[in-house]
Amino acid sequence: MCRLIAITSDDPVSPMVALEALDVMREGHDGSGVGLLLRDLGGPFEQLKDAPILSGIFSDQGLKRLDRYMIDIGFMTKYKVTLKVPKTPPQGVPKRDMYLVRAYEYPEEWDDFSPEQLQARLMQIRLELRKMGEEKNDMIVFSFWPDTIMIKEIGDPLEVAEYLQLDRKSLDARVIMAQGRQNTNYEIDLYACHPFFIQGFSTMTNGENTAFFPISRFLTSRNFPGYTGYQSDSEVFTHILHYTFSALGLGLETYKHVITPLENEDLKDHPSGEFLKHLKQSCRKLIIDGPNCVIGCLPDNSIFMVQDRKKLRPGVAGGRKGLFAFASEVCGLDFAIPYRDKSRDFQPMYLDTVSVGPDRQEVKICSQTDPLPLRH
Repeated sequence: MCRLIAITSDDPVSPMVALEALDVMREGHDGSGVGLLLRDLGGPFEQLKDAPILSGIFSDQGLKRLDRYMIDIGFMTKYKVTLKVPKTPPQGVPKRDMYLVRAYEYPEEWDDFSPEQLQARLMQIRLELRKMGEEKNDMIVFSFWPDTIMIKEIGDPLEVAEYLQLDRKSLDARVIMAQGRQNTNYEIDLYACHPFFIQGFSTMTNGENTAFFPISRFLTSRNFPGYTGYQSDSEVFTHILHYTFSALGLGLETYKHVITPLENEDLKDHPSGEFLKHLKQSCRKLIIDGPNCVIGCLPDNSIFMVQDRKKLRPGVAGGRKGLFAFASEVCGLDFAIPYRDKSRDFQPMYLDTVSVGPDRQEVKICSQTDPLPLRH
């Protein structure tokens, strides 16, 4: 199993809080890797909300190729954080030349692009850089998106954090997602490390998805360039979330109905039963198999948690106004937010979707038995 924690805060928080909470939950992961998503950034990036930020790992030669590529397409650097590290990494952590977080200025010819055009082009550039890196093994590119930083590495999460000096103010963020992974593969590929990200949507999962192959085939058949890669069976959760919003035009309350629809018998008397029957039929190839606990983030920086029908992976939500966390275990939540009304903690069951909006006022709970809200 893996361990997960997501924090959303009115004030920027150090990623070390999330990584230390993972360490408290150490019995649920083996220290074989860590993944980190930072959004709604503080520090110097707070003044660069619209600037696309490139996050990744580069060799010296890869960095030169990156610079040539970005200059050729008209991107100029506005701000960067270069994570220069000691020559000798901790045991189990690969030796790297450079971890890079760099914000860019858009090319002038992009000024008249629509939001949809911007999103498509940023994704295409990320995919092209990933392809370039895989060809020569000199770049690993995790994200290229505004107000977003992703850091991933093999090794013990806390050791990696200390090695990369992730306690620096320039990496503080109001939304943090972190996963301490347990290696279920013979060889670790960082593209298989959670969280996953596409066009503002992100998820991370504790569990396994044995329905991966039919789901990935369906997504690939949509001919959307971003539905690709799939080094992990859990990456499809992110892409299903993106598909639910972007292709189907639906919302978070419907995501659970896509991945774990109700039984036909339960839909007979459901207030939105007719619509949900059609949704179940049209999205039947996106139904997951578990057990899985999924924590995710939306483009508006809402965070959420869902469980599948088997409900065999732990999860808890809690906090106070202005500061909430979702964690795999109560001890992780206790570390992240020790001062809260613990009687209001909530452990979602298989019908529930729990979320905290960007206003960070409360934990909201919706059930698959509830009527769906009207959408315009």
